Amino acid sequence: MENFLIREMTIEDYDEVFALWQITTKRALSEADSRENIEKYLCHNRGMSLVGVVEGKIIATVLAGHDGRRGFIHHMAVSPLYRRKGIGRSLAAEADKRIKAAGIAKTHIFCYKNNQLGQPFWKAMGFKKREDIDVFSFD
Repeated sequence: MENFLIREMTIEDYDEVFALWQITTKRALSEADSRENIEKYLCHNRGMSLVGVVEGKIIATVLAGHDGRRGFIHHMAVSPLYRRKGIGRSLAAEADKRIKAAGIAKTHIFCYKNNQLGQPFWKAMGFKKREDIDVFSFD
């Protein structure tokens, strides 16, 4: 896509990124996505979270990082106006490349079972759906 740029996400992007998440991934948002917590995440995983920009406006984002063993992709989001143009694929591939450059061989993505856009997207990216585990959360 012409005029499309991928760059590192910074905390200065938070308001614009959070607004995009409100449109695309609102049901997945929690206190973990507060400005303070995202700033901690970005510092801990420096250079891995990305934004896609067109004419100075953030139109896509991926929150990515690792825990030292496994990589994780969170809140992959592309503005509905810019979908089906390879932007999500470009962001996901770049995030995966950066995670692998940190020496992490395996990356996980959590995708809601009823996410009809996300399921086929991640499968097309080469991610395999796990049937052998369930995710348990504790607050």
